[in-house]
Amino acid sequence: MHCTRKVREDLIWVGADDRRLACFEGVYGVPEGVSYNSYLLLDEKTVLFDTVDKAVYSVFLENVAYALGGRPLDYLVIHHMEPDHAATLELLVTRYPEAKIVCNAKIKTMLAQFFALDLTERIVLVKEGDSLETGRHKFSFIMAPMVHWPEVMMSYDSTDKILFTADAFGTFGALNGRLFADETDFFGERLDEARRYYTNIVGKYGPQVQAALKKAAALDIALVCPLHGFVWRKDFDRFVEKYQLWSSYTPEEKSVLIAYASVYGHTENAANILAVKLAERGVKVRMHDTSVIPASYILSDAFRCSRLVFAATTYNNGVFVTMENLLHDIAAHNLQNRKIALIENGSWAPTSGKAMREILGTLKNIEILDSQITLKSALTEGQLAQLDALADALAADL
Repeated sequence: MHCTRKVREDLIWVGADDRRLACFEGVYGVPEGVSYNSYLLLDEKTVLFDTVDKAVYSVFLENVAYALGGRPLDYLVIHHMEPDHAATLELLVTRYPEAKIVCNAKIKTMLAQFFALDLTERIVLVKEGDSLETGRHKFSFIMAPMVHWPEVMMSYDSTDKILFTADAFGTFGALNGRLFADETDFFGERLDEARRYYTNIVGKYGPQVQAALKKAAALDIALVCPLHGFVWRKDFDRFVEKYQLWSSYTPEEKSVLIAYASVYGHTENAANILAVKLAERGVKVRMHDTSVIPASYILSDAFRCSRLVFAATTYNNGVFVTMENLLHDIAAHNLQNRKIALIENGSWAPTSGKAMREILGTLKNIEILDSQITLKSALTEGQLAQLDALADALAADL
């Protein structure tokens, strides 16, 4: 049985929710599921914008058939070739052999890489600024390379002022019947998952996102239709403000992230005391145990907070494994413009501080404070003054 919803009178959401997926892309936990969005336009010509993941192919095909109501499918526009949006493409084009495939040259190349089916004769190639008229609607195409794959493009409908944004402006979480962002308390309930989606999926490519935002700023936009998450019909400027911060690696708030890796609790104790001292100075603290909290959540808060503290025990003459993984993840996502403090621990040869410094030293515009604290097994009374000094340094301009 179909499950569709109208975006506009002639634009139908034909996607699906997936609440059984444990890890998105095999990495990021999605306890609230994820949506795969696809949109069908019923103009003089019918146009399907993207397909969905193979996990939800059956309901997707039912949705498309119902929304078409017996009409042929004239065009399939592909914005992004990642399999969570393109895995069902071969099924779709086989079912609708008359449909032309609108894509750019890089997408055409990837089609041949993913599928053995020869689609050459059905492809309509487009590039930046090209247009497609479907009757009442006129679409232009905007290239958005590395947001977050090199072939990504967007479509803009100048008739109804709709921007189809591929993975940009997406969020983790199933829709649960709520298609539009304003049907939720988005900035109260959903922003954390939108931030976690952006920072982990797209966060490395800030300059490319900035370039895409500049192109979007030149458009008159009434609706934004991403491939994951909610459709935007109001307050989109507030979401764009967040994207401007995240993509320029500008802290979202004046606060301190404390992430710690502790085996027997001594490093955790030092982190807790530092958190108390910061709170006493009126500083907001966000705190994570790297052995319990998945890295995707901590990375998200690293983009959010202006100051970062990493406290870790020494392990195999390096950094405890969960902290090491986190720091490599942060470095891989190109985080910039932060002030960082380090706390190391080691009962006989504390080296975690040096190892953490080496990983973080690859980042741009990072200041690592000289006031590194070294524990030998446990914090001593005499080191409380060091924690006070560190708290003062972190709180100084907050």
